[in-house]
Amino acid sequence: MAKWLQSGRRRDICIVLAAEGELPGQRVKSELESRYDEHIEPKAFYGSLSALVDTGFVEERTEGIQDLYALTEAGERRLREQFEWMSGAVEGGNE
Repeated sequence: MAKWLQSGRRRDICIVLAAEGELPGQRVKSELESRYDEHIEPKAFYGSLSALVDTGFVEERTEGIQDLYALTEAGERRLREQFEWMSGAVEGGNE
């Protein structure tokens, strides 16, 4: 399993980007805070986001003064693999 899958926050960042498309980092953070119903420290959040960029699962580009993030093809592929594994386990078909 790729190391990025060991972090729930990293997985959840990828889920937000898969659902919403390209977003500013602050918007991704806000989406997760709403989902978790708690504040996420910026340093921890941006560390997770940077790790995803470094591994090639998320791409970053700058537009004006903000950085925008999007799931890459590799990130989408890994997210789908994770979803299939989780679905199989929940449905009882993971052997």
